[in-house]
Amino acid sequence: MTDADLRDALVEYRAGLEAEIGLLEQLVHVASRQRSESDKRDFERLSVEGEERDRLTRTLVAVEERLHPVRAALTAVRDRAATVAGYSDVVDLRQRAAALVSRILSTDEESIQSLADAELARRAAVASLEQGETTLAAYRRVLAPAVAHAALVDRRG
Repeated sequence: MTDADLRDALVEYRAGLEAEIGLLEQLVHVASRQRSESDKRDFERLSVEGEERDRLTRTLVAVEERLHPVRAALTAVRDRAATVAGYSDVVDLRQRAAALVSRILSTDEESIQSLADAELARRAAVASLEQGETTLAAYRRVLAPAVAHAALVDRRG
C-alpha cells in the first residue's frame, strides 16, 4: 500500500466511522425511548421504536460491511498508518463509536430488566387473582352447598 493509498484509506475509514457514529447516536435516542416505553409498559410504542431500531441497525451493518475491507487493510499496515496525519483522529472516532455501543447496550439491559420486572409483577398479579378465585369458589360452596340428589328417586327409578 502506497502512502497515497494509506491516506485515502484513512479518509474513507474516517468517513465511514462518522456515518456509523451518526447512526449510533440515533440508536442511543431510540434505545432511550425504548427504555422509557418499557417503564410505561407502552408495548405499541415499544414496537414502533423497535421497527426504527431495526432500520437503523440494518443501515449500520451495511456501512460496517463496506468498511470491513478498509479496516482490514489498515490493520495490516497499522504501524505505518499510525504515522499518517489523521490516524489519531480515526482512533478517537473508533473509541467514540465503541462508547456509544456500550451506552446503547447498557440502556438495553435496563429496558430488559424493566420488562422482566413487569413480567414478574404480572405473574404475581395472576397468581393473586387465581388464589382469590379459588378462595371465593370455596366460600361460595360454604354459603350455598350443592343440593344433594334425591337418592330415593335415583334408586327406585
